[in-house]
Amino acid sequence: MAARSGPPRAFLRMRTLAGQVFLLQVAIVALLVTAAVAALVLQSRADSEREARNRSVAVAETFAHAPGMEAALESPDPAAVLQPKAEAARKGSGVDFVVVLGRDGVRFTHPLPERIGKKFVGEVDRALKGETVTERIHGTIGPLVQSVVPVFGADGKVVGLVSAGITIDRISGVVEEQYVILFGSAAGILLLTTAGTALVSRRLRRQTHGLGPAEMTRMYEHHDAVLHAVREGVVIVGGDGRLLLANDEARRLLGLPADVEGRAVTDLGLDPATTRLLSSGRVATDELHSVGDQLLAVSQRATDRDGGPPGSVTTLRDTTELQALSGKADVARQRLKLLYDAGSEIGTALDVVRTCEELAEFATARFADCATVEVSENVLRGEEPTAAGGVNEVRRTAISGVREDWELFPLGTVLHFLPESPVGSALVRGRAVLDTDLTSFRGWQDTSPERAEQLLEYGFHSMIAVPLRARGLILGVAMFWRVQNTQHFEEEDLSVAEELVARAAVSIDNARRYSREHAVAVTLQRSLLPRGLPGQSAIDAAFRYLPAQAGQGGMGGVGGDWFDIIPLPGARVALVVGDVVGHGLHAAATMGRLRTAVHNFSSLDLPPDELLWHLDELVARIDQDESAEESGNAVTGATCLYAIYDPASGRCTMARAGHVQPLIVSPGGAATFAQVPGGPPLGLGGMPFDTLDVQLAENSRLVLYTDGLVENRDRDIEAGLTLLRDTLDGHPGRTPEETCEAVIDVLVPGRGQDDVALLVGRTLRLTAENVAEWDVASDPSAVSEVRAKLSDTLTRWNLVEEAFTTELILSELVTNSIRHAAGPIRVRLIRDRALICEVSDRSSTSPHLRQAATTDEGGRGLFLVAQLAERWGTRYTDDGGKVIWTEQPLTGDDPF
Repeated sequence: MAARSGPPRAFLRMRTLAGQVFLLQVAIVALLVTAAVAALVLQSRADSEREARNRSVAVAETFAHAPGMEAALESPDPAAVLQPKAEAARKGSGVDFVVVLGRDGVRFTHPLPERIGKKFVGEVDRALKGETVTERIHGTIGPLVQSVVPVFGADGKVVGLVSAGITIDRISGVVEEQYVILFGSAAGILLLTTAGTALVSRRLRRQTHGLGPAEMTRMYEHHDAVLHAVREGVVIVGGDGRLLLANDEARRLLGLPADVEGRAVTDLGLDPATTRLLSSGRVATDELHSVGDQLLAVSQRATDRDGGPPGSVTTLRDTTELQALSGKADVARQRLKLLYDAGSEIGTALDVVRTCEELAEFATARFADCATVEVSENVLRGEEPTAAGGVNEVRRTAISGVREDWELFPLGTVLHFLPESPVGSALVRGRAVLDTDLTSFRGWQDTSPERAEQLLEYGFHSMIAVPLRARGLILGVAMFWRVQNTQHFEEEDLSVAEELVARAAVSIDNARRYSREHAVAVTLQRSLLPRGLPGQSAIDAAFRYLPAQAGQGGMGGVGGDWFDIIPLPGARVALVVGDVVGHGLHAAATMGRLRTAVHNFSSLDLPPDELLWHLDELVARIDQDESAEESGNAVTGATCLYAIYDPASGRCTMARAGHVQPLIVSPGGAATFAQVPGGPPLGLGGMPFDTLDVQLAENSRLVLYTDGLVENRDRDIEAGLTLLRDTLDGHPGRTPEETCEAVIDVLVPGRGQDDVALLVGRTLRLTAENVAEWDVASDPSAVSEVRAKLSDTLTRWNLVEEAFTTELILSELVTNSIRHAAGPIRVRLIRDRALICEVSDRSSTSPHLRQAATTDEGGRGLFLVAQLAERWGTRYTDDGGKVIWTEQPLTGDDPF
């Protein structure tokens, strides 16, 4: 029991054993000193009385036998004769009185003369009979001792009496003078004894740790109970190597005799290792020592710490049964750890083949020497597995642990398991097969007897085959072999293999289902993305689309990024890049809807800002419709960048909705970000979109991309943008294809974590020989002049066959502008992949195609234009005017 902490108890309470012993010792010492002093005082008083008796008798006898005593008594006046002598004797002997009496008891002498002649107080009868009488009386002068002695005459008769007396105080006064020394000595003895007792009690208190008698009794009772009742041996060895204590359990564990205390440890007959440990006194914790058929866990600590006595205390525990249980627990723990590790190492990728490889690799690393995984063909294709009992033909999909000199079935081999063979029967019934001895040929060799003989030659000795089963359907079979490990597979190994394969089968089935859904999503996505570049002469373009790495959220490689190149009237072209955040079918479908919407809006020949405004409204309506049906399907985070490039003027107009900035690479190779005004992502609404107009020189490169190119988990977007600019800068001679390759190699060296869409367009310019334009006066007579210039231009372009049709179209368009429009009228002809006619004016009124009645004088001109031209339309300009355009196919020599 540990020493008690806290403030010390009050000294007077003395509940501790040391305090009680201290009080007892002080009380005994005080009692002894008191008794001694009392004895001395009593002895002193007894000695004083005895001295008084002796002195009074001696003085009385001496005076009674003095010469002339008889004569003095017989003289006529004995008092006169004897009074002086008696006083002299009294003073000389130091007694209080010397009195001479007659036979009648009358005093002849007395220290007080007035008492002479009076009767003596005391016993005289016996003295008259010749006896000496001594008595203690209380006289007028206090307690005294007096003696009466007879005086004999010559004839031997008593002729008188002599009495001498002395008070007790006179005798004891001398002794009482020594009381100061006596009591001082007693006090000193008591003080010294008390101090010594206090020192002893203090040491006793330290040894007993301040415990009281009841606590000491309880502690020792518990000590004995614990020491001899616990199932743990306790051995205490002194600093001299001798055994001081061994409890009952220690005697039993070590086989010690009853009288072992006091013997040297080396003489106990223990095993050498245990003897060395007990003799050394070193610190030990749960060291295992074999004693007989028992395995003991031994712990040892020194006892001299904190001021204790030298030596050591050793505890012994019998761990024989515990070791057996621990062995079983270790096996179970290793089994659980194996299955836990399998859950984290198998099924890391949603790929059937890779999951099979992970199963085989994990099994050979932790369980078997060789492992193979065979899967049915329909599972590899992502199709639904057949029902149990329908699989007897599988393809070897993964193999691990096979040496190069082992001639086994290679990967991709189709194996046929006979239904009557153990493995074939297992596939039918969905049960595992354990063959602990392959040399017995219990049917495992039926698939290929020649290979079976080779396996035995290589040393294969045991095998486990477990069907891959998920949702009640058989996916294939996993087979585990042992060849280098001499321990054969057992029943416990079979249960481990079944659990391992069961977990892997779930991962394989998930990968199969993912592969099927992924294939559907990829098919949908590919059908929605551009499959090639449309014919146009405005830019030389190249693109890259990289789906995200599988498993990176949603459907992995199927995302919502898209790009487009859309030819526009007037030889112009629209470049589009968009991004729908997320992956999967929903993102791909949403991307397709937005791409279709952009195509439809571009057919209206809208400027970029207006097109994004209409697209923003469309996304908002989609969100409302889908949110009403099912929450969570709204379009969140859709962005878009729309640019229109005119090769005739070199002008490029761009607008963006939450998208990253495009880059422009000049013909000299300098790469800069186009500062397109930022707009909110699509679907938020409420904010207009601004445009940026830039003049691009010929052979400039316009780089449009999605954020997956520049941002990932390991790189923020600012670092990615800087890296992209550095990659493009300083390379003026790159083609669009070379630019795409360089960007992808640097920024996306592997499979990205997000979709990547990259579109690079090198700008082209229409030459002056292929563009003709004139200003037309607002006069009907100017139509003939326009027809003449048109005829000359078409002749120069070797397009004589299109002259008549073009003259009709252009005459009608110019006539309508002169009649209905205001402001300057301008005509532009462009020879491109088609013959383009454009008539512009300052009127914002757009003509409408209508069916004229037979009685109408007009209204047939635009109808005629629509019949003669392949395409026609109207677009509005920034200055509030419009352009009416037509396109005619070229039937002559095409310079392009």
